[in-house]
Amino acid sequence: MIPSVVASEVRASIEDFLKTEFRPASPGFEGLMQRFLATPEAVFKGPYLSVGLPFRPGSTGADYFPDVPMAFPPHRHQEQAFARLKSPYYQSTLVATGTGSGKTECFMLPILNHCYQHESEPGIKALLIYPMNALATDQAKRLASLIWHNPKLKGKVTAGLFVGESERDPKAMMGEDHIITDKNILRQCPPDILLTNYSNSHFEKNQTKFSYLHRELVSNHHFLTHNYHPTLEIDRFEEICP
Repeated sequence: MIPSVVASEVRASIEDFLKTEFRPASPGFEGLMQRFLATPEAVFKGPYLSVGLPFRPGSTGADYFPDVPMAFPPHRHQEQAFARLKSPYYQSTLVATGTGSGKTECFMLPILNHCYQHESEPGIKALLIYPMNALATDQAKRLASLIWHNPKLKGKVTAGLFVGESERDPKAMMGEDHIITDKNILRQCPPDILLTNYSNSHFEKNQTKFSYLHRELVSNHHFLTHNYHPTLEIDRFEEICP
């Protein structure tokens, strides 16, 4: 696929559609659409070429966390995030980088490493909050794969998905492409890692106390224009995380 050729074909198709769909019936408007389309940048602009520069490489290898190795050496921003989120000096961290830069790994690997180191301790160790159920579900599949294909994590570290939607066949156990979604199981045996949304972040707040490492709020700016009240969420966190 040659971008310049595709751009020309798309432009020609749109021009043909506009000329055919908006053919003037009044003699005084004949040729109006043709003149409009011939005006530079009246409808079409570009095409533009976007060149993505590579992310700065890190100085360590893929085994930054020996028990949770990466498939490739981390980028520099990932190493910086790891340094802030690893034991024992956990720090509040905001990661803002480009698409495909590995933001998920910035917090997911430190969480998995922490859960492995504290596998004998019961309770939720990490709470991941997403603005939409679709994002939580997508991340759940990635998390399931990371745990399933790591012999040190498989069978020792658990993760669950707690959202408002109820599945027809909820999962009671971890799998290669899914995490625990049975709400009764999640209430009785809280997982090490819990993925949820803002509406369900209380998760039985009157019965379950969280003991976790990270609060990952992904794209929470979406809620600033949808009646999202951060003060209420902070109060809620203080109730469940004394």
